[in-house]
Amino acid sequence: MSVHTLQTAIRDIADFPKPGIIFKDITPILADPILFRESISLLCETVSGTKIDKVVGIDARGFIFAAAVADRLGAGFVPVRKKGKLPWKTRQTAYSLEYGESIVEIHEDAIRPGESVLLVDDLLATGGTAAAAVQLLDELGAKLVGISVLIELSFLHGREKLLDHPVFSILKYP
Repeated sequence: MSVHTLQTAIRDIADFPKPGIIFKDITPILADPILFRESISLLCETVSGTKIDKVVGIDARGFIFAAAVADRLGAGFVPVRKKGKLPWKTRQTAYSLEYGESIVEIHEDAIRPGESVLLVDDLLATGGTAAAAVQLLDELGAKLVGISVLIELSFLHGREKLLDHPVFSILKYP
């Protein structure tokens, strides 16, 4: 199966969630067991041969991919969630959105210093959420091996917010 097959399965939804936005709908990939399996395989290949202790997924669609990648790599899964969704002691950081600010959190004991971590999300757009997750991982002393995403909207330059961390994207939209 080719990357092109995955790309053609993604639906463009105009004016969602607001006018002027073209939303990349991944649900056809999730609904097809072969496409979903292939997307997980491709995400795993981004760190082929590297020992990963934890795979961190970003709320909410990132959880779907990150949990499956963690299972396939034999690693633990750690969620980064929106403020107020985690029940234990957390670290949090704020990040900018187009209209305002949001906060993400991680459990304080989710990552031990020096653990090898892969950050996974479905989509990299402006990079704000990923950069906030990276900041939390840095605070916990994680060894961030890379950031792997299914889709990258390159024209939004989100990669630039992730400094020198390696970013791996399966599908790129220029």
